[in-house]
Amino acid sequence: MLHLPMGHSYPSLPPGYQKMGIPPSPLAGPVQLTPSMAGLSLQSQTPEALRVVNLLQERNILPHGAVPPPTPCLPQDLQKFNCSPEVFRCTLTSIPQTQSLLNKAKLPLGLLLHPFKDLSQLPVVTSSTIVRCRTCRTYINPFVTFLDQKRWKCNLCYRVNDVPEEFMYNPVTRSYGEPHKRPEVQSPTIEFIAPSEYMLRPPQPAVYLFVLDVSHNAVETGYLDVVCQSLLDNLNSLPGDARTKIGFITFDSTIHFYNLQEGLSQPQMLVVSDIEDIFIPTPDSLLVNLSECKELVQDLLKALPQMFNKTMETHSALGPALQAAYKLLSPTGGRASVFQTQLPTLGAGALKSREDPNQRASAKDIQHLTPATDFYKKLALDCSGQQVAVDLFLLSGQYCDLASLGCISRFSAGSVYYYPSYHHQHNPSQVERFQKDLKRYLTRKIGFEAVMRIRCTKGLSIHTFHGNFFVRSTDLLSLPNVNPDAGFAVQMSIEENLLDMQMVSFQAALLYTSSKGERRIRVHTMCLPVVNSLSDIFAGADVQAITGLLASMAVDRSVTASLCDARDALTNAVIDSLATYRSSVLTIQQAGLLAPSCLRLFPLYILALLKQKAFRTGTSTRLDDRVFAMYQLKYQPLSYLMPMIHPVLYRVDDLTDEGALNINDRTIPQPRVLQLSVEKLSREGAFLMDAGLVIFLWIGRNCSSSFLSQVLGVPNYSAVPQNMTRLPELDTAESVRFRAFIGWLREQRPFYPVLHVIREESQLKPSFMQNMIEDRTESALSYYEFLLHLQQQISK
Repeated sequence: MLHLPMGHSYPSLPPGYQKMGIPPSPLAGPVQLTPSMAGLSLQSQTPEALRVVNLLQERNILPHGAVPPPTPCLPQDLQKFNCSPEVFRCTLTSIPQTQSLLNKAKLPLGLLLHPFKDLSQLPVVTSSTIVRCRTCRTYINPFVTFLDQKRWKCNLCYRVNDVPEEFMYNPVTRSYGEPHKRPEVQSPTIEFIAPSEYMLRPPQPAVYLFVLDVSHNAVETGYLDVVCQSLLDNLNSLPGDARTKIGFITFDSTIHFYNLQEGLSQPQMLVVSDIEDIFIPTPDSLLVNLSECKELVQDLLKALPQMFNKTMETHSALGPALQAAYKLLSPTGGRASVFQTQLPTLGAGALKSREDPNQRASAKDIQHLTPATDFYKKLALDCSGQQVAVDLFLLSGQYCDLASLGCISRFSAGSVYYYPSYHHQHNPSQVERFQKDLKRYLTRKIGFEAVMRIRCTKGLSIHTFHGNFFVRSTDLLSLPNVNPDAGFAVQMSIEENLLDMQMVSFQAALLYTSSKGERRIRVHTMCLPVVNSLSDIFAGADVQAITGLLASMAVDRSVTASLCDARDALTNAVIDSLATYRSSVLTIQQAGLLAPSCLRLFPLYILALLKQKAFRTGTSTRLDDRVFAMYQLKYQPLSYLMPMIHPVLYRVDDLTDEGALNINDRTIPQPRVLQLSVEKLSREGAFLMDAGLVIFLWIGRNCSSSFLSQVLGVPNYSAVPQNMTRLPELDTAESVRFRAFIGWLREQRPFYPVLHVIREESQLKPSFMQNMIEDRTESALSYYEFLLHLQQQISK
């Protein structure tokens, strides 16, 4: 092993290695050939995606900006109809003809979805007839074939169907006899307002139940003030209609219900102290119509933070509180928002601490990634059956056993939010994050009693799903609530050869009840070419989608087998695919670690995953932090996930308008992306690192005084406050430009990343340095050492 000081440049570098520029982006000019190939006139045949890159010689392999997803090789008229990669993408944009060819390529085949994403344009169709294939129930879409005016052929099962009479009329052009011009056949993403046959029961109202920990520990954190104030501010913005219902449960060692019935002069608290056999004291007045009882609800929210501030109750009966929530919501379905600040200690689902702080960094196996009890999973499945989803907000300074508690959200299609060391005075940045996240959570779109099915062309099959849901039948995901921030992934296999097919299609259909009580179906369809050569499979590889799918698979492997197993599997995924590329795709052998240009970031992303909180070893990592990181990998849509895996580093003390974006009359600078290595930092500069959930601003000791004064509002380096998390709003061009850039980064995701300004001696410096993926640490290889390790394994 090489022991080098942090940030040291690579050992024994080949000549010219450190000074090499960034390779052209995939969209840039002509193909650059490696010297050994320059003699061959392959200029015309080698696509940029297959340009050979010797990773041991090319230092700066990151593109200047975002990594674009590959575009499938489809005829232009079909390509323009394909689904946006932000909603639906595949790890391989060229599908192998056979499973044996896929096995040979050693690349995973799967889909990544963001099905309920907030979209600026979404065609909505109201029709009494929703046209679907008679055999496989696929929705008509841009990739079906019209044999004539009266018949269409399904692109998934190839059945010929009749075109219904009313589909002949086009409501957009108001013309008759052009079914191929209807919006259903022109849009890869479309939403239908469903007729009554899509309802098993009348659409449910929006029902919101808040379940709040009010133990001594909870009151100490001060979180109740934030929740109550946020609800007061956003009551009128909760999605819903005249039927919307709301209710509250608080709990410590007993469970407290609140009667908010119309006509009462003030809310009435009802205490149930028998937590072994929980019952609902007055079933009819605990979930009330929000518009009819708004004043009582507001009175309760104003009173709640003070009601428990003298409490000495230290126990937490979370399990019984969840049982109460389930009983209360079962008749209608709805959303339970649970706020918890400690380990549950009483009643069903009580837990004991399983964390040994001395074992946090052990390279031996990490224990207790699995739940300590199946109570939370079983209750979640009961909830799912009654269309109830549970969202968990964990605000805690100590171990809470997220591996056990998280099951309540995971299997009921809820979300998990985690705010370690939350405290209203000692940790203002977490309070800010919680406030912003809560506002988004309360006001974002919501779909109730949803199910999602993914269909694919005959011959392909789905075998594993990743995300928060319960699989109701082989291919139907039960989603009591669906939200616009949830991502899903599926692994696929090729069951029958696709020999006589040019293309295959995938369709995701999400049936849900809107907050206004409409049954709606959102349908996304994607089409990809079928290929029969390894080089075409490699040319269509989507390196970010592959990384996202492997991350989900590795989380499963950590839990079912062990963390060591998962780490080995990630490393082997790179070794196997690059070994195949070398032995079966490259026509000319040459020295080095060779990758096709489209996979040049693969080793870097896998190294980043190995150093990510979910999978790292040798670094002290709290068990809840690790489990939360694993939840994120399984749940976040790919675009939000990538900066959490491989943070993005920019130099920001010299931002200019060159190449800037112009969005809503704001100029957003686009600084160049830098490699994650200390050698890219300089004491003269300021550097911004976007790590997904957090943004760091690193200030060099000799940073220019103009940046310090015009952006941070301080005269010199030593005046930069130690725990600075907010930027002053200064009336300088530099301040406006810099704040626009950070605002733009934040707007691109649904959670709120807090900014931390870091000086040389800052407490958070280790967190910043931990994200320097390319540098070595005491317990992990540098990028160059990792490449050498891969090369050694491949050439065995």
